[in-house]
Amino acid sequence: MSNAPTRRQFVRGGLALAQTGLALAQNGLALAQNGLALAQNGLALALGVGVSRPARASMQAPAERADGIARLAFLNTHTGESLDVVYREGPRYLTDALGEIDRVLRDHRSGDVHEIDRALLDQLARLRALLDAGQRPFHVISGYRSPRTNAMLSARSSGVATRSLHLQGRAIDIRMPGVALGTVHRAALSMQAGGVGYYARSDFVHVDTGRVRRW
Repeated sequence: MSNAPTRRQFVRGGLALAQTGLALAQNGLALAQNGLALAQNGLALALGVGVSRPARASMQAPAERADGIARLAFLNTHTGESLDVVYREGPRYLTDALGEIDRVLRDHRSGDVHEIDRALLDQLARLRALLDAGQRPFHVISGYRSPRTNAMLSARSSGVATRSLHLQGRAIDIRMPGVALGTVHRAALSMQAGGVGYYARSDFVHVDTGRVRRW
């Protein structure tokens, strides 16, 4: 009787090899997918490190403010300095523009410069849009205040808080030429974003990024 393999045995052997090859291919695919996941994780970590470093176009706005270009214009009523600048493009705040804003909104008495809260800038951009102000600048009565300036003003007036948010660059006192102060006040209140104060005699509206409140 012949010991040569039959056709059926050849077929069975070929099928077994094919199944083994398929299993190896599936294992290889799984390894490749794992390798891709590791590569993606490595890329994410690398990007995370990159984002944490100082950059000229830095930090991201929250998702609800991520679209469009944000522009603000200011006139410092004490120094006469003016500024009209795009400070955010989509989700990216522009470092150079933020520095210009910090300088214009500095303590005009001491010359001290402090970082202005980006949330405050976004509030002002929303307020400007609500007022349909076009190219009109905000006239700034008070932006950042140094501790020494705030202490001096607080000693003169009970209306100046000893722990004012101006000390942190989180508050600003403004008006807008050609727009009634009451209109500015109502628009600021409608945003429900931080504190809003109405100072009719001094002709300005206070806006800050503290808790929602009014006076």
